[in-house]
Amino acid sequence: MNESFGSRLRARLDKCGPLCVGIDPSPALLHGWGLDDSPTGLERFCRTVVEAVSDVAAVVKPQSAFFERWGSRGVAVLERTIADLRAAGTLVLLDVKRGDIDSTMAAYAEAYLDKGSPLAADAVTLSPYLGFGSLEGAIASAVANDAGVFVLARTSNPEAAGLQRQVAGQVLAAAAAVNAGHAPFGPVGVVMGATLPAIEHPLDDLNGPILAPGLGAQGATPADVARLYGPVRHAVVPSVSRAVLADPTRLRSRTLRYRDECAVHLAAPAPAQA
Repeated sequence: MNESFGSRLRARLDKCGPLCVGIDPSPALLHGWGLDDSPTGLERFCRTVVEAVSDVAAVVKPQSAFFERWGSRGVAVLERTIADLRAAGTLVLLDVKRGDIDSTMAAYAEAYLDKGSPLAADAVTLSPYLGFGSLEGAIASAVANDAGVFVLARTSNPEAAGLQRQVAGQVLAAAAAVNAGHAPFGPVGVVMGATLPAIEHPLDDLNGPILAPGLGAQGATPADVARLYGPVRHAVVPSVSRAVLADPTRLRSRTLRYRDECAVHLAAPAPAQA
């Protein structure tokens, strides 16, 4: 990787359209696919998803927890999944939601952002609830490794609303300060749900990407994303998981449908035809 994360993300969005596909291999999904809830089933699931979407989704987001529950065998599958996605040219956003201080945060950054790590991703999700300053080491590591971070600001789960409403403005301001002067995006993105009733904080100065989870199974539509994020639509990456993962026979077609609908509603360049 010789380009910044922001440059690679912009190029990928322009080529493939604005969509992130999550890899969330829950026991229910594995069973729904007729697979065993085991590391073997996990690997078959992931290989199928990679083959179906790696060339048509701008970003793919493995949820680390579903791999970690199998210990070293699950983490080995995660390593292979990341490697397969990277080999296909897909941007990998590893959903780990880590947040800690000092040496512990540095260790997380080494695990997920250092180019030499078998778990190295293009970007990771981070939690700012030990203070945004606690993320400085991870952000510095991301910049040094041409990677990025997505910091939780206003997520799509309703339980978070009261707490996050109080601190989201601080998170957004801190992210904007780090991103100032970078083009096309700075290294710090934010997570802002697609299911929010409204956006209560200005996003014009963020200068970073916005991951918008909640598309599909949580009830949000591409039109909802456009309504919420119209003024900064060029920076939004809607994210879908269960709505495309539920049926392996329709995985690719559903991904293409969501991708193309998002491109239309967000006035993005027409994605390359699959």
